[in-house]
Amino acid sequence: MASTEVQRALHLHRQMERVRAFELAAAKVLAAGELSGTLHLSVGQEAVAVGVCSELELTDSVTTTHRGHGHCLAKGADPGRMLAELFGSSAGYCKGRSGSMHIADTSVGIVGANAIVGAGIPIAVGAALSSQIRQDGSVAVTFFGEGATGEGSLHESLNLAALWKLPVIFVCENNQYAELSHISDVLAARHVSDLGKPFGIPSVTADGNDIDVVTSETRAAVTRARAGEGPTLLEFETYRQSGHYEGDAQRYRSKEERVRWLERDPILNSRVRLMGLGIEQSEIDEIAVVARTEMQDAVSWARQQPKAGVESIYEDVYADFPVGLRWSDSSKAANRG
Repeated sequence: MASTEVQRALHLHRQMERVRAFELAAAKVLAAGELSGTLHLSVGQEAVAVGVCSELELTDSVTTTHRGHGHCLAKGADPGRMLAELFGSSAGYCKGRSGSMHIADTSVGIVGANAIVGAGIPIAVGAALSSQIRQDGSVAVTFFGEGATGEGSLHESLNLAALWKLPVIFVCENNQYAELSHISDVLAARHVSDLGKPFGIPSVTADGNDIDVVTSETRAAVTRARAGEGPTLLEFETYRQSGHYEGDAQRYRSKEERVRWLERDPILNSRVRLMGLGIEQSEIDEIAVVARTEMQDAVSWARQQPKAGVESIYEDVYADFPVGLRWSDSSKAANRG
């Protein structure tokens, strides 16, 4: 029987291959004209999503971004329902009305993706505060990109998390570009991790393309949070191999730069590690085949689901009130209270 180390390495590799396969499958159906809008893919960043979420429990919360497919899959979201959402189908996570950038599944701790830069950060702080009040031992993780360092929501959240010693982990996926601008053009500090130090928050900058490094740093942060020792800021340096959005001409970065980072591909790194652990090349190749097949099946299922009807546009907009109770009655009662 294979060792625990080998089994874990295989599991992490499978998850990264699943994320990669999902992103490439989504890009394919978009290119075929089957989806509306655009996509923000995380190809090249799989080690961060998988490494972080592998250290979390089902009851732990995550908030993510417009580039959040990988985080959702790694936390346990169903790829078929995610793709159904992209197709605008009623079987999607948000009944086909949110699209790619607002996936949520609270049953597995995905509090939500958010298209507004930095908007998920204070939501995760709120989830951590809720955990602290309930004393349930859960932690919250918020994923954000280096572009969010210019948002006040990050700095306000760092301050409150440190002040109240909340069980929250700030995870910056530094993929080198805030939309079309290099990090050196948007951040005055040397590292994103420098931003946590004024608040007394333990902060680390590490290789986000090495799955072992990601899991190790995350494990330490989760242990601190569960022990009541407060937040951690983790900056994982990585690289998005695709553009900011599908169709991005990417004129803002050189071919040489892209080639350098391709050589550090996290899945390539993982394959090398697996071979070093004695796993046969054929078995590693089969993992990728299985992942692609899973996502092709998910696309086929999602494609067959009925589209969300126009008549559903007003559903879930307002809270339901008990039969016979008018909003004015509720408001008056609240004011009297």
